[in-house]
Amino acid sequence: MRSSPSMQRRGLSLTMIRRSARSKGGNDDGNNGNNSNNRNSGNLSVPRGQLETNLEANMDRIKSEVAASPDLIVRRFTLRTAQHQHVAAVYLETITDKEAVNEFVMRSLMSPFLPETPPEEGTSPEEAFKYICDNALAVGQVEVLDNWTTMLLELLTGKTLLFVDGWDQCVSCSTIGGDKRAVSEASTQVVIRGPKDSFTESLPTNIALIRRRIRSERFGFEATKIGRVTQTNVAMLYIDGIVKEEIKQEVRKRLAKIDTDAILESGYIEEFIEDNWSSPFPTIYNTERPDVIAANLLEGRIAILVDGTPFALVVPTILPQFFASAEDYYQRYDIGTFLRLLRYASFIISLFGPAVYIALTTFHQEMLPTTLLINLSGAREGVPFPALIEAFAMELSFEILREAGVRMPRAVGQAVSIVGALVLGEAAVQAGIVSPIMVIVVAITAIANFSIAAYNLAITARLLRFLFMIAAGTIGFYGIILGLIMLVAHMNSLRSFGVSFLSPLVPLKFKQMKDVFVRMPHWSFTERPDDTTDNTTRMPSGQKPQT
Repeated sequence: MRSSPSMQRRGLSLTMIRRSARSKGGNDDGNNGNNSNNRNSGNLSVPRGQLETNLEANMDRIKSEVAASPDLIVRRFTLRTAQHQHVAAVYLETITDKEAVNEFVMRSLMSPFLPETPPEEGTSPEEAFKYICDNALAVGQVEVLDNWTTMLLELLTGKTLLFVDGWDQCVSCSTIGGDKRAVSEASTQVVIRGPKDSFTESLPTNIALIRRRIRSERFGFEATKIGRVTQTNVAMLYIDGIVKEEIKQEVRKRLAKIDTDAILESGYIEEFIEDNWSSPFPTIYNTERPDVIAANLLEGRIAILVDGTPFALVVPTILPQFFASAEDYYQRYDIGTFLRLLRYASFIISLFGPAVYIALTTFHQEMLPTTLLINLSGAREGVPFPALIEAFAMELSFEILREAGVRMPRAVGQAVSIVGALVLGEAAVQAGIVSPIMVIVVAITAIANFSIAAYNLAITARLLRFLFMIAAGTIGFYGIILGLIMLVAHMNSLRSFGVSFLSPLVPLKFKQMKDVFVRMPHWSFTERPDDTTDNTTRMPSGQKPQT
């Protein structure tokens, strides 16, 4: 071993540090260890092996292997030692905290007032390297690296690397920075009462938001890198003692199997690890709210956070999660129950509204009161299309307007979607293309769809709505009932990491029905769902307020 036993870096021997670096970056011969994370983090275009002892050789190799990068900074300087050891600091200024580099790395190394004076005679590269590790750096996280692949990965992450001429290792200093968005209010899951913060594109910031809510030593996360080119940081969060070990192992296994060149958003991860890729129903929940993630972790679920996106994934997922809003638990239980039932009703209206109208006006007019039937017939007089074509035309037009409103600049997007719908509907009625009642049905259906708490479930309802419209236009209510039977059978077959998608309805569990269609008071939630945890005891019973 080249380093002496006395060489220590912040209380750890340099030998242990070297082993840690090798375990992360692979073996000296270029073969990675048995860790699946290392398999994913290896970029096939980057040569492997150890660093050179010659400082200039290392600098030339870095410049040659890092593609055209004007933001690559190489700062050379000389230590105040008897041998005047040459040192180089390398970092990418666009993703590095330049203030931290200047104050805690460069200034510490170049200051004449150092905490310990290095030996004045016989200062070797090894001793200079030890001196830098032990005394000269005022940063919190320092790591010794001797593997080329790991070194490049640390550089591209935003860390500062220090090289000493004559020594074949480098020091990695945690100086990750760069521009990032500040924590702001959630844009997709807005609440009136409750926390206003939301996730950002920074993974450390997102984990910090969770830690502020779960101050427990059992809260932990496992970090990995996925994507041969992007090297995206992915974190799996859970609470030990609550999460089921088999679920944790399954999530870890599915993440380790991902072998692709790029992960740019959590949606990539979702498609790689979901159970039923062909189902229109999402079996993985996503949210940008830290309080929602914390609540799910406390129920034994696992959260997956991806660097570069504010949307986190939650597994396992059940259908009732998509109808629950964070505000349900911050308002009184009776208000939360009413709002939740309203969302279930909105989902039903969004799914079956136009189909029921088509079935009634086309096949089952006898089910309508005579007065209403006469009014509907009068309203449809002069309309050249059957109800099915009429509904399809209006629904497609509204979907186009809604998509245009989303993609256009925010200042004009809402105006386009609202005014466009009003103008288009009025013009279509005046032209005799559609009936006024059809405009009302489409408008109610669209508003009901906006009331669904989860955006991805709302999209599912919009897609399935067209299938039910076709079924209703073919054989009326018989088609709707047949489609409903097939839909329920399909939902019953869905699983999310071994958990039934319709749980606790299928299989029926009365004890867990307190938070499905209704939201019971918090003092009644004495148990956690047994689908996601073996530690079902949440709180002792008998906490109901005494009157």
